[in-house]
Amino acid sequence: MIKAVISGTGLYTPPATIDNDELVEAFNRFVELYNAEHAGAIERGEREALQPSSSAFIEKASGIKRRHVVDKIGILDPERMAPHLPERGNDEPSVQCDMAVAACRQALERAGKSTVDVDAVIVACSNMQRPYPAISIEVQQALAIEGFAYDMNVACSSATFGVQAAVNSVENGAARSVLVVSPEICSGHLNFRDRDSHFIFGDACTAILVEREEDTRPGQGFEILGTRLVTKFSNNIRNNFGFLNRGDESGIGKPDKLFIQQGRKVFKEVSPLVAETILQQLSGLSLAPDDLRRMWLHQANLNMNQLISRKVLGRDASEDEAPVILDEYANTSSAGSIIAFHKHQDDLKAGDLGVICSFGAGYSIGSVVVRRR
Repeated sequence: MIKAVISGTGLYTPPATIDNDELVEAFNRFVELYNAEHAGAIERGEREALQPSSSAFIEKASGIKRRHVVDKIGILDPERMAPHLPERGNDEPSVQCDMAVAACRQALERAGKSTVDVDAVIVACSNMQRPYPAISIEVQQALAIEGFAYDMNVACSSATFGVQAAVNSVENGAARSVLVVSPEICSGHLNFRDRDSHFIFGDACTAILVEREEDTRPGQGFEILGTRLVTKFSNNIRNNFGFLNRGDESGIGKPDKLFIQQGRKVFKEVSPLVAETILQQLSGLSLAPDDLRRMWLHQANLNMNQLISRKVLGRDASEDEAPVILDEYANTSSAGSIIAFHKHQDDLKAGDLGVICSFGAGYSIGSVVVRRR
């Protein structure tokens, strides 16, 4: 029987950062400009005045202190408030390809492998910068990998769903090893003019190498004990941008063509569903919550993660048990739980158990139970 292991992880972090104070300063300047421009309509009751944001509000609501982004200047321009990324020619590598290659090379280096050892690439993230040709096939070419590649999108659960797909390919013999890559440019679909969400996202790219156990060194990486996927349709997190938008010009540029969510409903509905998914998976593997050494949870909201870990463990989790990278990276969609895994794995000892779990729009939940080899 072929067993799959995670033999290496990689991370690309954009060099530009925006802390809460910088973001708030730009947002509040936009609010001032907007309210001044529409002062008459606001006074007549035809429009509502926009309200300023604050760093204290952001940190209390989310736990976020700063974020990494692919472009800082455009985001902090009150008259633009979006990343500025000049369009590249068709013969140039895409932005997501560049990010993916950097993360993949680090994952391969940590695994002690080269691109000739890889048979497949799955680019799994919440948004692709184009529909086709697939970003994954571009990454495959850039790394000179033989085999196959495809893109997949399950929003914030894309990476864990990608791991499950990679496990299937490895264990059924379709591939010896698979790179699962998540180039998340979340700043591209974030509405920086919305007070309730302008602070949520950051940019990053992760990579995971999934291999056959027999092709790895003794004691290397993490054995994948099982994966569990759950989806349940909800409109509470949504982005309506798509190729059919031009079919109705009245919708172009509207807020729903960027990220929108009903945060309180998401918190209330997703948190118990995630905890239940993890508990059911552990039970199916004849494991107990106390057997977990670490939980690498999706990094969307600190309060949410604390509630989920409390429901799973029956008590508050320590920072060591449920590490947080949200304060530095913000929500990086599907990359978040993998960043936590990448940065907080080296201290685990052979036999230690952990769960990588992501959750988000869909709703979608992906959970991967691993054991240190």
